[in-house]
Amino acid sequence: MVRTIAIANQKGGVGKTTTAVNLTASLASMGRRVLLVDLDPQGNATMGCGVDKNDLAHSACDLMLGNRTFRECLARVEEPAPGFDLVPANGDLTAAEVGLMNLPQRERRLARLLSEVGENYELVLIDCPPSLNMLTINALMAAYSVLIPIQCEYYALEGLSALLHTIDRIRSGRNGAPAIEGILRTMHDPRNNLANQVSTQLVTHFNDQVYRTIIPRNVRLAEAPSHGQPVLLYDRGSRGAASYLALAGEVLHRQEKRRPTTREHGHGAV
Repeated sequence: MVRTIAIANQKGGVGKTTTAVNLTASLASMGRRVLLVDLDPQGNATMGCGVDKNDLAHSACDLMLGNRTFRECLARVEEPAPGFDLVPANGDLTAAEVGLMNLPQRERRLARLLSEVGENYELVLIDCPPSLNMLTINALMAAYSVLIPIQCEYYALEGLSALLHTIDRIRSGRNGAPAIEGILRTMHDPRNNLANQVSTQLVTHFNDQVYRTIIPRNVRLAEAPSHGQPVLLYDRGSRGAASYLALAGEVLHRQEKRRPTTREHGHGAV
């Protein structure tokens, strides 16, 4: 049964794309059938998977506007084996947001598309733009749940509050809500007192919604995107790789505990 997870935070620079790429790669390395949808016009997740965003035959833009089929837009990422599928993106995706405004059920485009292919996968991860726009709303409408990366700093808490408000708005506008998949602490430096304080506050306020896994500041993790590789492939022995493998295990454990009885796509309409 497919589980669709939107990786979102309206605040940029919190490790959202890093999490999308490396969690996808880690899940794939565990033998899970995974699809990563890059829904950010910056195309950083695409590049981080080793796919050149400047040399795409078809992209998420074509998919969202209905110009190409899902199969035509897929790219296969072979490493780390057994690999995963990617819907790549580039700056053309900005045009899709404008084009979506003239289409019927524009908030539900991605949800309908995923409903056609979702059974080919066990997990679908969506890398969202760092803003609340029509692309982000599509991701939230398509998702069963939302994974929220958050850097342990003061302003990040404000960003989290804004995102939770957005999710509440989506919840009130459709039948069935995107649940909170989990809150992920990223770029954490245990030597930083403020980071430790914010981390403690998150656990206090959100309890088991906060993942036990913490993603550390790690040079190898920061270097991997420039080589077009998930950190698992770039340096499997690094702390960053170990952390995302641990996160993948935690995501799968939560999935098994929930054992839903219905298909886990978003549904309803804004």
